[in-house]
Amino acid sequence: MNPAATGAAARSHGDARPPAPAADDRLRAGTAAYRRANLALFAAGLATFAMLYSTQALLPTLSSGLRLSPAQASLTVSATTAALAVALLPMSALSEKYGRTTVMTAAVFGAALLGLAVPLAPDLGTLVALRAAQGIALAGLPATAMAFLAEEVHPSAVPSAIGLYVAGNSIGGMSSRVAGGALAQACGWRVALLVLGLTALACATVFRVLVPPARHFVPGPLRPAALWRTVTSHLGDPRLRRLYAVGMLFMAVFGAVYTVLGYRLTGAPYHLSQTAIGAIFLVYLVGTGTSAASGALTARIGRRGAFSVALALCAAGLLLTLAGSLYAILAGLVLVTGGFFIGHAVASGAVSRTATTGRAQASALYLTAYYIGNSVGGQLGAQAYHLAGWAATAALALAVTALAAPAALRTGSQRRAARAVTGVS
Repeated sequence: MNPAATGAAARSHGDARPPAPAADDRLRAGTAAYRRANLALFAAGLATFAMLYSTQALLPTLSSGLRLSPAQASLTVSATTAALAVALLPMSALSEKYGRTTVMTAAVFGAALLGLAVPLAPDLGTLVALRAAQGIALAGLPATAMAFLAEEVHPSAVPSAIGLYVAGNSIGGMSSRVAGGALAQACGWRVALLVLGLTALACATVFRVLVPPARHFVPGPLRPAALWRTVTSHLGDPRLRRLYAVGMLFMAVFGAVYTVLGYRLTGAPYHLSQTAIGAIFLVYLVGTGTSAASGALTARIGRRGAFSVALALCAAGLLLTLAGSLYAILAGLVLVTGGFFIGHAVASGAVSRTATTGRAQASALYLTAYYIGNSVGGQLGAQAYHLAGWAATAALALAVTALAAPAALRTGSQRRAARAVTGVS
């Protein structure tokens, strides 16, 4: 939102303040308010992604406990991400009327409460239904978080804020897998999911206490026709379409690798325990670092250069996982994880900068494509593994990486990318 628009909106609501101060009070790096906002979004992102992927590290345990095939067990992940993808646009529309913080608060608390019911599921059907409901609730946070940051944070600090938010996502995804794996081995998968639900509820409380009020959001009515025009406008923009494709394909690779990982390493010749499988997800710390550093990387070598690095890391990592050595597999996972999080952080940040209007819908469309990629990638990866083992899963992921390259390398010049990252228009 530019200063003139902000000032006009303020005056329409009875506020006589001039435009410039309204723009100047956006959150700037180094201030206490900026740190509170970052910590609030970090906690919410941690809770969201801990719940979203809470069953992924437990898939082998679920398979043995409920007598499920890998493809059946993986539905507890893909149903959640698919439901989230479907709900993103409606949630983003609700945030335009009721406010970003209201929708984010309802989302994270609703998903946490549903998370307390998930461990009580008696069978696969109930478990998948509860996980799908959780995905719908969770949609409210990713659908609005980036729009909130774009509106409330000074443009010069937006890339860093988004990088830290994505870093919180990676820690949430990692912690649910690491803690879930250890708890599942010690106490069973139901206790593991209960503890994760309680932890998410605590994070939701931290978010609500710390999140600052939205000072640059102007509510509007729910207008389906206007929403449709905004969506079709974004889909008609070739720059945004390429970014959506990049997010979807990167996530398909990531979903395929991490959905099948536990099955490969609990089987011969590795026979790792559930705790060890969970500990392997500490590799997510690589994602935390690369997400936070993605803004600086893009400023240095441009968006196209950053995507080139991401693609190269993913491809090299997938090739390494084909080796028989456990150390080579772990090194490959490090590369795939680093490449994925660079690609995701750069693409998601570019969407928020490319869309000058309807940012919530632009981010929602990106995340819809992103989570569709996760659902499809996870399911196809599990099916490939069931039919022909890890080599088939890795070959599928390499093919998807190759498909992502043309879109990723046509997203803009170095100069435009660097300007977007530094907030220069």
